[in-house]
Amino acid sequence: MDYKPTIGLEIHAELKTRTKMFCDSLNDPNEKHPNENVCPVCLGHPGALPTINKQAVEHVIKVGFALGGKINPITKFDRKNYFYPDLPKGYQISQYDQPLVVGGELNGVRVRRVHLEEDTGTLIHDNKDNSSLVDFNRASVPLMELVTEPDLKSAEEVTAFARELQLILRYLGVADADMEKGQMRIEANVSINMGTKTELKNINSFRFAKDAIEYEIKRQIEDLEKGVEIRQETRGWDEAKRKTVSQRSKEEAHDYRYFPEPDLPPFETNVFDLEALKDSITELPAQKRARFAKEYKLDDKQIEILVGSPDMANYFEEAISELRAMITKPTVLSSGAIATYHYLTSDLRGLMNESDTGFADIKIDPEHLAHLVSLIEKGKIGSRQAKDVLKKMFDTGLDPEDIIKSEGLETVSDSGELEKVVKEILEKNPKAVEDYKKGKAASMQFLIGQAMGRLKGRGNPATLKEIFEKELK
Repeated sequence: MDYKPTIGLEIHAELKTRTKMFCDSLNDPNEKHPNENVCPVCLGHPGALPTINKQAVEHVIKVGFALGGKINPITKFDRKNYFYPDLPKGYQISQYDQPLVVGGELNGVRVRRVHLEEDTGTLIHDNKDNSSLVDFNRASVPLMELVTEPDLKSAEEVTAFARELQLILRYLGVADADMEKGQMRIEANVSINMGTKTELKNINSFRFAKDAIEYEIKRQIEDLEKGVEIRQETRGWDEAKRKTVSQRSKEEAHDYRYFPEPDLPPFETNVFDLEALKDSITELPAQKRARFAKEYKLDDKQIEILVGSPDMANYFEEAISELRAMITKPTVLSSGAIATYHYLTSDLRGLMNESDTGFADIKIDPEHLAHLVSLIEKGKIGSRQAKDVLKKMFDTGLDPEDIIKSEGLETVSDSGELEKVVKEILEKNPKAVEDYKKGKAASMQFLIGQAMGRLKGRGNPATLKEIFEKELK
């Protein structure tokens, strides 16, 4: 029998807003003290009434536009009733039959809906005394839920979809969607040949999502081959045991007894400036990839590294803009763009990682990085010296040319001085000279390396090679 997996997704992402979804308590994911950002509304005290967070609604509308969805002209909130220790009200304010966004598409996968709800609190388990504590700081944080149609066929398609959605949320500025911090969670409904589905719940890493879905597909196929009936249930991923485990039977919509939220009336979405929200959407990842390939001649891997970090992509573009003012020759500018990419993603990124510094805090501005690259492309400084200069730029924020002059690092281009060094190296290395004359090309690189060492990295390798070849004729 031909087994074909069918997968639908429900992805939750906490939204970046100043306050929570229905109250004025701070939405601060970095708060370390439990139950600090709470109030009678988000704790569900009797008589406390919710009000809608306008910014959260605008965030979801922007996501809808970015995915090509339809903004519902009239929307409302509903009560989703269930009882759990981390749910202070005894119900969750969510959206049921009139979500903010209907339809849309991403990576060829149809989006069924995007709606807005509130997050739950956090359970903290203490294994020492077998107790559980509840932190309500996260309770009522704005939570976007995106539901797809069952269009995905593999774990690889799921992770590709989720990564692209994470990028879009970051480009829109509506969510950080950091899975390690629980700001984005994946739930996958998995079935074989459109049969009974199981729901994999609250997966908080792309790797876990891939592993859990692959295991679940394999488990269901093996059960079907043995004649075991697939049960509709919710399962979790046990990383230690490398398997999915049953948690509970799957709830249906009627189990939650949805009904319209009586404290929040339905509202028309045209009370928001929809055109302004649509126009505020900047270039999205797919568009940026196409433009980077065309403008900068970068390969797919290089483009993916840049586009994967909005801050780094913006820094790169600002540096290239400055570089264009310094280098006008197209071929040199093209090689300069590649050099900028390498110094940014390798050397500069390495320094940033070592010091745990973000792009908002580094002392090197894009103009200075462009200036460093232009000095390299013009032969005023070698690549070895450039690394030292970049480190000093990172520490001080100074312009590279100022550092080069003060440290005496400018490349030696004077032919007289270079010829003197070349003759000295040839005299000291007769064996390498003999090997070169016997046809060993590697000897030339050895001689150039010796000369560069003598010049403390300040020689021009191409000029040195020309002088060595002339002397060795």
